Parts: sequence; C-alpha cells; structure tokens
Amino acid sequence: MLTVGEVHTSLLQHSTALAQEQSAEVLSLVEGEAVLTSRRPSLYAVSPDVRTGVDCWLPSAKNRQLRGVGAVVTRAVITGGRIVQASSIIQVVAGERRRPWSHYLANSGVLETVGKLDADDLTGGFLHGNAADVLNLDAITGRVLDSVQMSDLLDRRPPLRAARTRLRWTAQVHQQPGENATADVAVDSPTLRTVRLTVSPQDVPAAVAGLCEDLALHDWLLTMLSALVEAAVTRAGSTQEHIERLRPVLEHLLHLWLPGARVDPRLRPIWDRLEQVPGFSRQWQSSVNWIRDQITVGNMAILRDLAARAVGQPCGPGTLTEPLSTATAGRGPSDRRRNRGAQAPRG
Repeated sequence: MLTVGEVHTSLLQHSTALAQEQSAEVLSLVEGEAVLTSRRPSLYAVSPDVRTGVDCWLPSAKNRQLRGVGAVVTRAVITGGRIVQASSIIQVVAGERRRPWSHYLANSGVLETVGKLDADDLTGGFLHGNAADVLNLDAITGRVLDSVQMSDLLDRRPPLRAARTRLRWTAQVHQQPGENATADVAVDSPTLRTVRLTVSPQDVPAAVAGLCEDLALHDWLLTMLSALVEAAVTRAGSTQEHIERLRPVLEHLLHLWLPGARVDPRLRPIWDRLEQVPGFSRQWQSSVNWIRDQITVGNMAILRDLAARAVGQPCGPGTLTEPLSTATAGRGPSDRRRNRGAQAPRG
C-alpha cells in the first residue's frame, strides 16, 4: 500500500493572531460542515475536507504511463492563529478498470490505478518530479491555501515576510510486520522538502498525514528563523534596524515551537530520531538565543545613547544655562529693582 501527500505552510496574511472563533470562520471552506478546533497545547483549527476529483497519468521515475482515478482529500489548518497549512493526501491502490465517478467519490482519499501499480516507481516519480500533466498535488494543495489567504476576514498586513514552504511525502507499508517506522528527510530546495516514510500496517494514513503536517510546521518555523538570522548577519544596517527585523519572531511565533505535540504516539519515535539528527530543537533554540542576545545588546546600546543625551540636556524648565552678568551677579530682586530706578533719564 502506498500513500502520497503534500503540505504547504505559510504565515497567515493578518496583522494579529486570529481568535479561535475567527480561525473557524476563515476555515469554513465547505458549506454545512463543521470546523474542528482545539485549544491545547495551542490554538488549533482544522477545516472540513475539500475533495478534488482527478483522472490523470501518475508520476513515474521510469517514464511509464499509468493512469489513476480518484478523489484527493485536502484540508486547511491554522495553528496558534498565526500559521496556515494546506495538506493533501491520497492512498494509491491497484485497480483493474475505469469505474463510474460515483464509485470514486464514495471512496474519497483513494486513487485506483488503471493498470499494474509499481509503488517504488511511483514513489520516485512523485517525490522528484513535478510535471503538470501528471498527478499534481502541488496545484491542488496550493489552491486550497490560496482560498484561505484570500478570506475577507484577513487584512493582509502580516508582521513579517516569510516564504511559503512545501513538504512532499510518500509512505509505504513495511513488508515485514513489527518493524519500526522510519523517515528519510531531504532538503531539495530552499522551499521544498521531501520525506520518504516506511510505516507499519497499524499506522493509518490520517496519522501519517498528521506527522507530516507537524514536521512541515516546524520546518517552516526553522526555515523562516534561519533566513532572518542570515539576513541580520549579512546585511549592513543599524542596530535598531536589526532589532526591528528580529523582534516579530519573539513576539508572534516563539510560543508555537511544540514538536510532536499532536503526533500519533506510534509515530513519535520518528520525531525523536529527527531531534537527534539533524537536531531541529537544538538549531531552533540556538537561533532564538542569538536573537535574544542581539536584542539585549541593541537595547543596552539604545539606553546608553539615551543616558548620554540626558547628561547634556537641561535639568528642567527655567534652569540657567549661562552665567549671570557682573552687574547683577549676587544681587537679589530688590537690588535689581533699585538699580533700574537709579538709571539716568533718556535725553
């Protein structure tokens, strides 16, 4: 059995974090179906499933022509009122002949091949190809994410700029039962990651999709943070400019780093291994500490500058800034009045 999917992750195009009720309204993509929400360990909202029928050639590493028919299932997710994801999934099974559309719509999330299925060939073609004339989850997933970002409830004034990332994944079932789930993660480009999973028969596709969504979320956070740190290091600018560029991360996104919080317990060992190599949380914490240090140093420089300016400023209104003249120095008000009265009349 082979399952394929794709996850797109982006910053929600809004100036503030959405309340849970607002997230539910933004994710009402299917009329009459409810949005699922959760508040622990962070705000989390999931849209109803959006179904897209496909009848197309399937990707192939060997350039084989294999037809597939079915209905892709896509959902949108908002985490913390800040990060939005669109996630597509479809399970590929071997079929024999073309059936009526009613059959495929009744089994949404399943794609049947019209011909012999070669799972390894399809896996290679899906992960490393992106031809427009074959099964294109990139377009399907991107369209759902765009529909969320175009909601009238969003003001399109995000606190920072961040690129959209994509995570493309495949999951095959172990040939021998009892083996542990494994994941091979690759960085194909600055915005594309590919994950090849091997899971047990007990790991249902929905749980595998949840793992990939969680991985995509934290990969996006780490990618965005690394880009900001690199920009701060390599670009010339004042300390205040660097601080203003880095501050939104601490204010809006830092609390959303919760790797594995919503992953099925059977798949948690995959996250545990990723925490060891390459060490996502270590890299995240190191970058966060560096940003905090930069902000601290910048704030200290600003305070020193303000203190230096205060030393050269008057203490308050009415303070004398020049010495008195010799004619009036040391005299009181009455002396000065008498002195004015003794002046000779003008001619």
